[in-house]
Amino acid sequence: MKELKTASDALALIKEEKVEVIDLRFIDFPGIWQHFSVPARSLDVDDFEGGLGFDGSSIRGWQSINESDMLIVPDPTTGFIDPFMARKTLVVICDIRDPITGEDYTRDPRHIARKAESYLQSTGIGDTAFFGPEAEFFIFDDIRFDQNEHSGYFFIDSEEGAWNSGNDEQPNLGYKPRYKEGYFPVPPTDSLHDLRSEMMLIMDEIGVPVEAQHHEVATGGQGEIDMRFAPMVEMADRMMKYKYVVKNTARRYNKTATFMPKPLFNDNGTGMHTHLSIWNGGENLFAGDGYAGLSEMALHAIGGILRHAPALLAFTNPSTNSYKRLVPGYEAPVNLAYSRRNRSAAVRIPMYFTSPKAKRAEFRCPDPSCNPYLAFAALLMAAVDGIMTKADPGEPLDRDLYDLPPEELATVPTTPASLREALERLDGDHEFLTKGDVFTDDVIETWIDYKANEAQEMDLRPHPWEFHLYYDI
Repeated sequence: MKELKTASDALALIKEEKVEVIDLRFIDFPGIWQHFSVPARSLDVDDFEGGLGFDGSSIRGWQSINESDMLIVPDPTTGFIDPFMARKTLVVICDIRDPITGEDYTRDPRHIARKAESYLQSTGIGDTAFFGPEAEFFIFDDIRFDQNEHSGYFFIDSEEGAWNSGNDEQPNLGYKPRYKEGYFPVPPTDSLHDLRSEMMLIMDEIGVPVEAQHHEVATGGQGEIDMRFAPMVEMADRMMKYKYVVKNTARRYNKTATFMPKPLFNDNGTGMHTHLSIWNGGENLFAGDGYAGLSEMALHAIGGILRHAPALLAFTNPSTNSYKRLVPGYEAPVNLAYSRRNRSAAVRIPMYFTSPKAKRAEFRCPDPSCNPYLAFAALLMAAVDGIMTKADPGEPLDRDLYDLPPEELATVPTTPASLREALERLDGDHEFLTKGDVFTDDVIETWIDYKANEAQEMDLRPHPWEFHLYYDI
């Protein structure tokens, strides 16, 4: 599909491709796409300028019912033909505006991300922040869960699950990845290769360039598809397309995909290692002659990320389930340190490539339960704050952090152990986010209140393991 730049381009494409339906999508506060559709014939240039109305009070974390009217404004540059709809449909990602003032809505995550990009440019540090998230996911064959006043359970099944090795499948053909041994096996052990390849090729068709796809470490159908890096807002848009393609391609084959960070006990969880670099005038400012080939600016950026990481995690790891992944021994880093090559450090400097253009910092804590617009914006703001304040990242730790002696390990800061703790850290450390009015106080307060409610709902409910521990007391 040709690149769209203007509303006229989008309208011309609608005619050329004989599009019947326009699907207008936007991201809600927690991070899930919402949409409504209109007949293609009803959309005109004015709609790309003035927007269309909808009820903002029905969207999580947004307007009260007495201030419900909002505008959705299509961004023509984001359009793509939906590969899953029966009737030809053009999807357009949208921004949100206030219908009275005409201003961008301060709680619109896409608007917050755009402000973060503008803030970077206003500082004179650089003109572009490139992001490259590595989002993992699971593909299951069956998922059941329920919670009520007298029972609670979940049940997961996968043809690949190691727990099915002894199951009478008539016939059981074996070749099920062992726990923590699912990284890079060829078929037949990797039974999902063709499905991931289809996902990869569909992404490419809708404008999401992909570098590679592969099975991941865990049993039970864990996979990863790596996107090529892009400017921040564009990459957040791609992340939403990525999730959409993964979920719907799986559904096409009667399977179900999830980006939940820790669906399986006692095996690796699902992360979203996120690569970041800052550029100016086509030059990568993170490349230099310092440690691991980094510039002084890059080291200061890492210092900012490490300093603000406990607060950052409220956005990059925003679910109660996130902190069941962030535990020692599963490759998810809990120690706030940096290193080249060392995957047990919170920030890693990849050493695959020698080209200065490839130099970047990889923040390994995030997971794909996050809202990518908010997570990327917060990460950029932490890096910029580190650059502006010349934050010292300390000495690198090039050993396996999990093997450090207790007295040494005690000196290394760690990630929060729960969502509630991350929210508390955000409450006490968010000035770096409000610079340039990128995150308003209202956005931060609303986020903390919304997520604290999720934590409270978890606290209220008995857990199945508690019966194992305490029923006979």
